[in-house]
Amino acid sequence: MIKSKVHEILSELNQLKWSGAVKGILVGLISGLLVVLYRLGIEYGYASSVRIFSYLRLHPLAIVPWVGAAVGLGLFIAWLVKKEPMASGSGIPQVEGQVLYGLRLKWYSILAVRFIAGLMSSLFGVSLGREGPSIQIGASGGQAVAKKISRNKLEENYLITGGAAAGLAAAFNAPLSGIVFALEEVHRSFSPLILIAATTASLTADVVSKYFFGLTPVLDFRTVPQLPEAQYFWLIPLGILAGLVGALLNKSLLRFQLLYRRLPRFMGPAAALLLTLPCGLFLPQILGGGANLINIAENVSSGAVILLVFAVTKLVFTCTSFGSGIPGGIFMPILSVGALSGSLFGMACTHLGLPPAYIADFAVCGMAGALSGSVKAPITSILLTAEMTGSLVHLLPVAACSFVALFVSDFLKVTPIYEALLERIIETNEDTIKNDKVGGLVEIPVELGCAAAGKRIGDIDLPEGTLIVNIHRGSKDIVPGQNTVIAPGDYLVLLSSESSYADLHLRVRELCHSNAK
Repeated sequence: MIKSKVHEILSELNQLKWSGAVKGILVGLISGLLVVLYRLGIEYGYASSVRIFSYLRLHPLAIVPWVGAAVGLGLFIAWLVKKEPMASGSGIPQVEGQVLYGLRLKWYSILAVRFIAGLMSSLFGVSLGREGPSIQIGASGGQAVAKKISRNKLEENYLITGGAAAGLAAAFNAPLSGIVFALEEVHRSFSPLILIAATTASLTADVVSKYFFGLTPVLDFRTVPQLPEAQYFWLIPLGILAGLVGALLNKSLLRFQLLYRRLPRFMGPAAALLLTLPCGLFLPQILGGGANLINIAENVSSGAVILLVFAVTKLVFTCTSFGSGIPGGIFMPILSVGALSGSLFGMACTHLGLPPAYIADFAVCGMAGALSGSVKAPITSILLTAEMTGSLVHLLPVAACSFVALFVSDFLKVTPIYEALLERIIETNEDTIKNDKVGGLVEIPVELGCAAAGKRIGDIDLPEGTLIVNIHRGSKDIVPGQNTVIAPGDYLVLLSSESSYADLHLRVRELCHSNAK
């Protein structure tokens, strides 16, 4: 009886693998189109904001109706976010909570708020990026497809993950980063089923994105010279600086979020939009996500003082924009502050013997290091930098700087920014934890150093009514018994008759992940 059930489950998982590949293409197509539309709208909005502030500098009396518009649209955005709180902020923590903890998300209302509020706020030049919203928009597209064609909760989660990967791929023309992001940040584990769904969706979305935006990288660093090996010793202090910048960004973003909570909720977006006025009038370079600041950092077209001003004001401006709850991401602002910091460090090092031609390399490395120190997803940071810049020649110094920054961030006990944001979301939205019907099937890898590794199945405290029905080890499938020892690297297939998918996934993850809380 048990063997026949195991064979049935294995057959279902094998079918899920290849059906997930086909369905992933559909998810990538739909999510890619949604993100392309969002990206076009956001880029138009930010370009318009620059023109609007240029007009205001020449016509000061026009500031009065602008203030009225900022207050009115800010109140409207606050109303939208109140109606759909899961569409506020970045969107990445919400996707992680949906996949890992069963947060209840409504894909249709999230899409509506993301598009309306995101496009409106972009007209004011808020310091927010498109990547986080693009990931949630892609995940919502995956959820919409899954609701129609998925056969079980496991497949639905994989299609949502594929949509998230497609969102990042379409936002940055970065398909490999989308794939790795799904594994490293969303699921925080490797699974062949996740890999197949994320790969097909991400590659399809990349094709869609390139059809509209062409093959040019988002940031063109192909003319930046390769850093000689003799200069690699600079990467250690640069990585330390990038880790400190990432830690500062995390602390600042979270602190400003708490400061905004002292205001009535409806005032937050309006206050953030009003704060764009001095930035737009006096420092229009810091408007938007920050791609232009990265180009400034690369080209070293300004002196050290102005770069420092850009870095400090961009950091504060990002915190005031994000803390208000306006829908928008922080990937690109983090990258821009990291690039400016790296360029400043490079300028300082020229007085100690660094050839000025390599300052741009420091900007690239600082960009990846700050993201790694803040998000604590170093592989995604490295690949994203490579794909966004369109060059692999900087891969080794970027990787070195990213891992030094990660070490600094760990040493300072900095919580990954999206994990900290997710904890706050769960604390304030406990009623959105999904209470699925009882019964679930979960596939999960066993990490080295976790509670389950090296133990007999009979010695593991599994949730009530849960059985390990199969262990995939290498190329073999093992039907386990009470005395079977679980090894690091195994893939466990668990079946529960008394737990929901979300509860089962969460409790088993605590057993099988070495860093699970």
